[in-house]
Amino acid sequence: MPSDAQLAVGLLGRTAYGRAATTLRALPFLAFARHIVADGRVLLRMPRSCGYHRVCAGSVVAYGADNLASAAPGESLWTVQVVGRCETYEPSPAEIDRFGPAPGRVDGEPFEPVYLRIEPRFGSVSMTEEGAGAL
Repeated sequence: MPSDAQLAVGLLGRTAYGRAATTLRALPFLAFARHIVADGRVLLRMPRSCGYHRVCAGSVVAYGADNLASAAPGESLWTVQVVGRCETYEPSPAEIDRFGPAPGRVDGEPFEPVYLRIEPRFGSVSMTEEGAGAL
């Protein structure tokens, strides 16, 4: 049976976007990101212009995603989070391709990607039973 962290990472692999949670000057901070899963790690792509990477890199972050808006009728609903140290990362060309097309602009600025990697240490999964419907 996989650990909660392994199950969470596996479910993250079914989604494309999530949110990184950390602190900024002792206050909660959420940042959106595109993600892929590679070798049990969560790789993030964020827009450089927003500066989110400066808050996340070098910190412990929680990263979460869900299928609440994308579950097919009768499919179990789930939400997951992993917690681990986040660092800047240089993805391989194959990993960059897995992220898919990048947006042209974010908040009116040309999109320039920054890549981060989370090494999951803890994970949590909340899931409805199959066919149970909405929470």
